[in-house]
Amino acid sequence: MKITKKFHEHLKNINDVSKKSILIIGTVVLSILNSHATTLTPNLSTTTVSVDITNENLVKVYDWKVETNKSVYSGTSLSVEDAKRMIALTSSGEIVRASKIESYFVLKTETKNNSKRNYFWEVETATGHAKGYSSTEAYAYKMIQLVASGDAIVSKKIISQPQQ
Repeated sequence: MKITKKFHEHLKNINDVSKKSILIIGTVVLSILNSHATTLTPNLSTTTVSVDITNENLVKVYDWKVETNKSVYSGTSLSVEDAKRMIALTSSGEIVRASKIESYFVLKTETKNNSKRNYFWEVETATGHAKGYSSTEAYAYKMIQLVASGDAIVSKKIISQPQQ
């Protein structure tokens, strides 16, 4: 009987050691696999694209800014009408203290490049509000949906502007 008891204790100890060994081996394997994982990096090309600065390659862009009793909003638009519409959208329901629209010329190629833009998003629901910045417009919409999931959206804003 004494031998059987010792034998069972010995088997239990071996079983505990093998469980720990499997966990250690699994941890080592996962850490090695994780350390060799790579992320997709964009191709950072150093090539230079030359564009002639002519009237045909320039476009007029309107930089707008509005200061309200709650916050300051700003962005860019391709027309005065769009700039005025964005001022009206961002300041709706707030008292406008000051607004400004300035125009300047940029290359057409820069206006089409959305990789150098920031997107400010703001959402107000029946139970609260949130705001933040995103690097893409799609991500801004996704953040609004995540924040407001299961709640009725009272208002939402997405404002785009070039990175400074």
